[in-house]
Amino acid sequence: MTAALGTLALLLAALGAVGGAVALLRGQAAGPPALVTLGERAAVAVFALVTAAVAALEAALLRADFSVAYVADNVSSGTPLLFRAIALWGALEGSILLWAWLHAGFTALVAWRYRGRYPATVPLALAILLGIGAFFLLLMLGPADPFAPAVPVPLDGRGLNPLLRNHPLMAVHPPFLYLGYVGLAVPYAFAMAALLSRTLRDEWAAVTRRWTMAAWVFLTTGIVLGAWWSYEVLGWGGYWAWDPVENAALLPWLAVTAFLHSAIVQERRRLLRLWNCALVILAFLLTLFGTFLTRSGILASVHAFTVSLIGPLFLLFIAAVLAFSLAVLLLRRDQVRDEGALPASLSRETLFLLNNVLLLVLVATVFLGTLFPLVVEAVVGLRVSVGAPYFNRVAAPLVLGLLVLMAAGAVLPWGAVPRGAPRRFLAPAVAGLGAGAVARAYAAGPFTSVAFGVLAFAAWAHLLEFHQGARALQSAGTPYPLALLRLFAANRRRYTGYLAHLGLVLALAGVAGSTAFRQESDHTVRPGELFAVPGALLRYEGVTLRRDPDRLALTATVLVFPARSGAEAAPRAASGGGLTAPVAVLHPAEHLYPQQRTPLPTPAVRSTWRGDLYLVLGGVARDGTAVVKVITNPLVPWIWAGGLLMGLAGVLNLLPGRR
Repeated sequence: MTAALGTLALLLAALGAVGGAVALLRGQAAGPPALVTLGERAAVAVFALVTAAVAALEAALLRADFSVAYVADNVSSGTPLLFRAIALWGALEGSILLWAWLHAGFTALVAWRYRGRYPATVPLALAILLGIGAFFLLLMLGPADPFAPAVPVPLDGRGLNPLLRNHPLMAVHPPFLYLGYVGLAVPYAFAMAALLSRTLRDEWAAVTRRWTMAAWVFLTTGIVLGAWWSYEVLGWGGYWAWDPVENAALLPWLAVTAFLHSAIVQERRRLLRLWNCALVILAFLLTLFGTFLTRSGILASVHAFTVSLIGPLFLLFIAAVLAFSLAVLLLRRDQVRDEGALPASLSRETLFLLNNVLLLVLVATVFLGTLFPLVVEAVVGLRVSVGAPYFNRVAAPLVLGLLVLMAAGAVLPWGAVPRGAPRRFLAPAVAGLGAGAVARAYAAGPFTSVAFGVLAFAAWAHLLEFHQGARALQSAGTPYPLALLRLFAANRRRYTGYLAHLGLVLALAGVAGSTAFRQESDHTVRPGELFAVPGALLRYEGVTLRRDPDRLALTATVLVFPARSGAEAAPRAASGGGLTAPVAVLHPAEHLYPQQRTPLPTPAVRSTWRGDLYLVLGGVARDGTAVVKVITNPLVPWIWAGGLLMGLAGVLNLLPGRR
């Protein structure tokens, strides 16, 4: 019954999306205004119907209704309640339902937010959004049916993929990414509608700025949470492996980051019209590509094309969106033509454009590296891989170039660069040289030293902008802390942008530090045995075995003593004394799920501002002897802090107030 109601809701939602789009198009094309109103109501109705479908699938998951194939494949009777609920986005059909639901919500929000405003543009934008939503709804009425029956009905389900079940970040990481993906449909729809209606020529980017920024915030947060999840779950001590799934989220993030910068130039100078339209199209296409890459089954085997319609249908849809977008650009080429030029060969506008070029080179690099193995396998049947060394070698210099441009863009004014401008780079340059020298003194390689130098240069340039702005207000009698707050209030978009830049610098410093100074060692230890690692002395206490409803948990206990105490007390501690109180107790574990034959390691992490102590339980013998892998990862917490700072800056940017 639940499945039938869910299917009926999806069917009605698909009819509503198609009907609403037709009504909006007819109403906008000199038809009765009531048709536009009907289309707007259809957008709200579609959201309500897809919400009903989500509720139906959630009810089936929570009740463990194994008559639904999706439930039987992703939930077992022992799956905890939280993971039953989030199994909605644990596999293909459910995650497409989540995509459609979020998209329907955004569409309804656009209909409500802009009702009665921009009458020439909004009906077209809504029709485009409903058309996109209709594709996903029709997909679920075909090869991606989340309510397909299980035949025969099993007595118990298979349970959620253990990798997804093993950490609560699974509850938030995918929804954030999907919110980012779906959010980029709104600026795309407005850009196309503005071109088709010949209205909002330059204003469409400003009208949708908050939608774009919100999507960027969701994508940023989703990517950082995904890296954190990988770090905490997989037991490899890393956070980014240039995996195709990771790249699928990074690509639209890079494109929309470029768009957010160049849109400012269009808003201030009425330039880069074609460039911005192309960027917003690219960003939206990359969200579809990312969804296709992760949800079509192509990553398991490119030959999945022969047994599933998902991949070909997605490719057809992406091709249709690309053809439609290019046709609109060609049809309205007069509207995207600039009427002026950049003010000077060296200006903030030029730096923004160069920043965009580097970001797009990065997009092309990651895209080609991600797609190449899939194309080779599809064409000649050979499995090849493009590993992290390729991406690191190409991306690292590009990122350093971006940081230099980012710093220069913050320091230089709009328009032609004044004669005395080079003096503004003196203090940041000194900071950069100092940081590079310090890194070199800590035995960092030449490239890492340069990287720390560039990071310090960028950080100092931005901090100076805050300081000089606050000092100017302070000279008028405002206390310094209050002056900083007023600085934000006076020009929030500018300074939240700088805050996001500082977050990026912080995160990249974490990447550089953990890459250059990571140390790893394996220790075979008996219960009660001490062993030394860089910066700490550890004592392995033994293991305990716990049986949960859906897994076996083998958990070790390891005491962490401070390095100084450990170094001084180690000889005496070996004979039973001399240790101070432990500073932490860590519990690396192995979890064994019925769905897999090998245990899943679950690391334990102790974080300080200087870095992480990361323990992985590698195996336990019958006498309690264990193999413990220890990784010291300097500056890793800076990555999470930097990512969260970027997200916070985006949220502050979204707040209403004086510009």
